[in-house]
Amino acid sequence: MTEIINLNRFRKKKIRMEAEKRSEENRAKFGRTKADKESAKVKDDLEKRRLDGHEIKPETPSE
Repeated sequence: MTEIINLNRFRKKKIRMEAEKRSEENRAKFGRTKADKESAKVKDDLEKRRLDGHEIKPETPSE
């Protein structure tokens, strides 16, 4: 004899699996850990300070 399947349970399980798949794709696409964000910020700040340190400022004419 065949197995009886609860269609509501099957439908909800399918929806949950699709949502999990979508969220996994979004995590791979958009997700960065807090540590990654902080290290990128520190790196950007360091590069900006280094670039600002090498800036040649125009001399102001003395009157």
